[in-house]
Amino acid sequence: MNTEGLTELQTEEPAAVEALVEVVEPAPAAPVAAEVHPAPPMVVPSLDDSSLYIHRELSQLQFNIRVLEQALDESYPLLERLKFLLIFSSNLDEFFEIRVAGLKKQITFAREQAAADGLQPHQALARISELVHEQVSRQYTILNDTLLPALEKHNVRFIRRRNWNTKIKAWVRRFFRDEIAPIITPIGLDPTHPFPLLVNKSLNFIVELEGIDAFGRDSGLAIIPAPRLLPRIIRVPEEVGGPGANYVFLSSMIHAHADDLFVGMKVKGCYQFRLTRNADLSVDTEDVEDLARALRGELFSRRYGDAVRLEVVDSCPKNLSDYLLKQFGLAESELYCVSGPVNLTRLFSVTSLESHPELQYTPFTPVIPKLLQNSDNIFNVVSKQDILLLHPFESFTPVVDLLRQAAKDPHVLAIKQTLYRSGANSEIVDALVEAARNGKEVTAVIELRARFDEESNLQLASRLQAAGAVVIYGVVGFKTHAKMMLILRRESGDIVRYAHLGTGNYHAGNARLYTDYSLLTADVALCEDVSKMFSQLIGMGKTLRMKKLLHAPFTLKKTLLDMIAKETLLATEGKPAHIMAKFNSLTDPKIIRALYKASQSGVKIDLVVRGMCCLRPGIPGVSHNIQVRSIIGRFLEHTRVFYFLNEGEEKIYLSSADWMERNLDKRVETAFPVEGKKLILRVKKELEMYLSDNTHSWVLQPDGRYLRSSPTGNQNPRSAQAGLLDKLTVPLVSAR
Repeated sequence: MNTEGLTELQTEEPAAVEALVEVVEPAPAAPVAAEVHPAPPMVVPSLDDSSLYIHRELSQLQFNIRVLEQALDESYPLLERLKFLLIFSSNLDEFFEIRVAGLKKQITFAREQAAADGLQPHQALARISELVHEQVSRQYTILNDTLLPALEKHNVRFIRRRNWNTKIKAWVRRFFRDEIAPIITPIGLDPTHPFPLLVNKSLNFIVELEGIDAFGRDSGLAIIPAPRLLPRIIRVPEEVGGPGANYVFLSSMIHAHADDLFVGMKVKGCYQFRLTRNADLSVDTEDVEDLARALRGELFSRRYGDAVRLEVVDSCPKNLSDYLLKQFGLAESELYCVSGPVNLTRLFSVTSLESHPELQYTPFTPVIPKLLQNSDNIFNVVSKQDILLLHPFESFTPVVDLLRQAAKDPHVLAIKQTLYRSGANSEIVDALVEAARNGKEVTAVIELRARFDEESNLQLASRLQAAGAVVIYGVVGFKTHAKMMLILRRESGDIVRYAHLGTGNYHAGNARLYTDYSLLTADVALCEDVSKMFSQLIGMGKTLRMKKLLHAPFTLKKTLLDMIAKETLLATEGKPAHIMAKFNSLTDPKIIRALYKASQSGVKIDLVVRGMCCLRPGIPGVSHNIQVRSIIGRFLEHTRVFYFLNEGEEKIYLSSADWMERNLDKRVETAFPVEGKKLILRVKKELEMYLSDNTHSWVLQPDGRYLRSSPTGNQNPRSAQAGLLDKLTVPLVSAR
């Protein structure tokens, strides 16, 4: 895999890091004739030194660059490489809608705040602009020079306008006349037709015209908004385009027939563009009486937030791009000229072509544990022992089946569940609706503010309420991010609790794409803790003491800091000390400082951080005992696992929380223990598989760069995800 472009990127200017390294390395002793003086002691910077921290938005951007790198990795099937390139676009959209928009908002309202890394928002925006311009240009080069030619060799073609033959031109004309022209609405620009308010991320065209229309107008400019219901790529029938999968872009069709939309006028140029807007919702939960009603109003506003980025096709003349920038109040640094379609995410429909399975991942069947395969009653199995599942390698079906059985079981009295991202029409929701209709007491804690799932969650809430379930919207000021299900069942006259706890969402689709742990348990103490969590969420009262469960914003962060401190103390006493952890992001300054102190004391720290990481590993005298790696592969890494050696009495927790301030201080989260030697050993081995990955892992350097791992010497290639696929799943060879 070509990583040359990536290795040149840094999340900070290197001078700060180089200066830091120069400070902490011993200075060479000066030559003296009579005697030799020892080198001066190492000068260790304060743990509050800004040069020890990486800016979170720049770190997030580096993750997205690693995603783009996968498009060049020839070990992946070709359509999967295209998918990685499109995920880069999708991630970048959200990055601008939320992260860049947030930085711009700080500047607009004069609320610039530097984080631990010391960068001011305007400095971060300048670096972001530099990096994104470079990577977007690289993205289109990969698409045009590598992926599209490779796809063409497999008879998957995107036929550009210059290559249309007579037959394709005739078909395009008919399609435009019958399917596009009737629903498209060109807008001429003049004093009575001001520049239109354009929807976030919509495809539009600016058209340069010559001539005078029927009313004597000659403004020379028009806007064509492409209706959102139209597909952005259209498959050409085989009798027209020939064998294989042949596509033309909607933008090409509109370019080719723009003259038809302005009868009697001459179209001098037609250029596609797309505007990205601030999409972060700003509902003040303290000042609203009905959160659901307030969110419904904000969802409409999201489509028309402040402009943050303008993408135009690179053939657009500068005078027109400058005109658009002025209309949207954007600077030239916020303009991105692209060599191809401005809305690449619409190509996702091509990545699952049924006619080309050889260009996609080999399908597999997630396994169901043997204990559950031959059992008609999951309650009987779980009552005897905990069941731990690792998705997507192990099936999510037992979680759904547990809920389905609970919905039908006459002995089940009540079901309580948190829902963050599940989808309004999922199997989980179907089971909850059935349970409510069957007379069970169903309570759902739905987080309406799950970003970009707000509308789906509003629909979900309405559906459950219509079925008779009690719907709670969580706690004001704290997003409910915990993943919990509690089932109360009467057995032999007593009420027995069963629980599901997970690191991921109750979304069967995500369970096939994300790696997550699920625990099915009837452990009395743990289920009692889950019951207390629901009591805190649904009712009111003081913090309830838990026996096993750690919960944010109350005990989780404090306990993590205590466990890190214990390993630190053990190391200072000369005892073995080791921390291993895997999660999505590490940004909390208190956690980072605690890890730095642990490293200084000799604790070995191995971290697998998929996305943002504000900690700098490998700084002499500070983080020399810390290694950070990121795994990018077929599945989105989503498990959160925390391991502490703990004087040989190993502790492992699985969690819904990342090591971020928002998770540990401002959300309702859980961390639950893995118990029993067998399960502890299993999770530890699976964690070690990620730490030994040398094919799909990227190692974070002190200067903020990530370097791709590769086997060295006599090492065999090791991929954690591939190893888990081999170990836990059944390949569907016949599908090929």
